[in-house]
Amino acid sequence: MREITNGLQALVATGFQFAHPRDDAGELVAVLGIRVHRRGTIDVLQLFAEDDAEAARVSADEHDVLSPRRPLWRTSGRALDVIHEMLHLGNHDHGLWVTGTRDTAAMLAASA
Repeated sequence: MREITNGLQALVATGFQFAHPRDDAGELVAVLGIRVHRRGTIDVLQLFAEDDAEAARVSADEHDVLSPRRPLWRTSGRALDVIHEMLHLGNHDHGLWVTGTRDTAAMLAASA
């Protein structure tokens, strides 16, 4: 659990902000993290349990960022693995995402 906490702190250091939505009984539903990039994308992390997490990078014009129709990038699995993938995805403020065929996308690095 400490590794997950450290990973979440590392995400906060990269600009993530977190919320803790609860159900009607007051039980924690998930840990929800969001980071908005200047270039029109949003990173979303949803932790439901230690072994159940989802993350995505979506276009800012996506109607529902928690259930995107056309994510630019997406992963799911164990919380620690998903956090590490998000940390290695990097900051989108230094490139441009372009969409391809069949719901694929790639980032083109920006030159100085």
